[in-house]
Amino acid sequence: MATPAQDTLPAPVLVTGGSGFLGINLIRWLLAHGAGEVRSLDLVAFDYPEKDDPRVRTVVGDVRDREAVRALMAGCRAVVHCAAALPLCSEEEIRSTDVDGARIVAEEAKAAGVARFVYISSTAVYGIPDHHPVREGDRLIGVGPYGESKIVAEGIARGLDAPGFAVSILRPKSFVGPERLGVFALLYDWAYTGHGFPMIGSGRNRYQLLDVEDLCDAIGLCLTHSDASAVRDTYNVGADRFATMREDWQAVLDAAGHGKCVRGTPAWLVIPALRVLEALHLSPLYRWVYETAPCDSFVDVSKIRDRLGWSPRFSNRDALLRNYAWYVANLPRFQGQSGKTHRVPWKQGILSLIKRCF
Repeated sequence: MATPAQDTLPAPVLVTGGSGFLGINLIRWLLAHGAGEVRSLDLVAFDYPEKDDPRVRTVVGDVRDREAVRALMAGCRAVVHCAAALPLCSEEEIRSTDVDGARIVAEEAKAAGVARFVYISSTAVYGIPDHHPVREGDRLIGVGPYGESKIVAEGIARGLDAPGFAVSILRPKSFVGPERLGVFALLYDWAYTGHGFPMIGSGRNRYQLLDVEDLCDAIGLCLTHSDASAVRDTYNVGADRFATMREDWQAVLDAAGHGKCVRGTPAWLVIPALRVLEALHLSPLYRWVYETAPCDSFVDVSKIRDRLGWSPRFSNRDALLRNYAWYVANLPRFQGQSGKTHRVPWKQGILSLIKRCF
């Protein structure tokens, strides 16, 4: 990571969603970079070894609970709002968490005198673009309740920006790394058990990812950069080295060592079938995943590079292989688990039957 002009982390730092995939990686990053105190607010208990670190304070609570947020916010100098209900959740839960929760956290942060507020959005706000690379000023068309809610929440956070309360909005591509399961665990399971990967379409499209460590570096710059006017902006975040879907995912199959390969499928046939399976709750894949999978999908990261000095260290392939190695090493921890977050594997549903064909 490029060293900012000011490299002292403000403290305390509150991380919402601290028990999640991004949350725990960010907390570890903050501790490694000298954070004096880190607070976590999450619906799920914080069950990582870091819970015993005296610099870490964890609370089980809801970002929609204004009193809980206000109590934990007291004295904080920086907030990173990572908490979100993901697309597999109900529409009501997504909108209440991702919009109402974001409003409460941002409002309470400003009222508490927080100096830096980082909102973690998503490139889902761009929908399915008709051109690439996608830039921050492009039209926002969210796909489904999740993408739509992220757009609304961005507007809420940006509307509260004021002198002394610098709001940064980051739009990361799908990020992977240690602790990431969710949809990626589906493919890692197939690789580990000796199956190939089906691609929706030919797999010759370019699909940018992001390593979670690079995302943490970007967040760190927003928290520490000496120029508040520079961090008071919206930034895309993604890998700067990526090949085609077929090439990047083949690296995972090669690492698995079973001699399997990526195989394309006709998108015109598969996508309508996945729509039906999603509607019947037989597949964990949701619209934004399967409708963007056969398309080019990459954003321009020159703005954050030029203004904040951010530079990603990991390519798509690096990030996937790092995540897969963590998956294999930690498999006994989460075998038999399932859920709707990035912390656990998603149920494969009917995809477990399709797996036999590959």
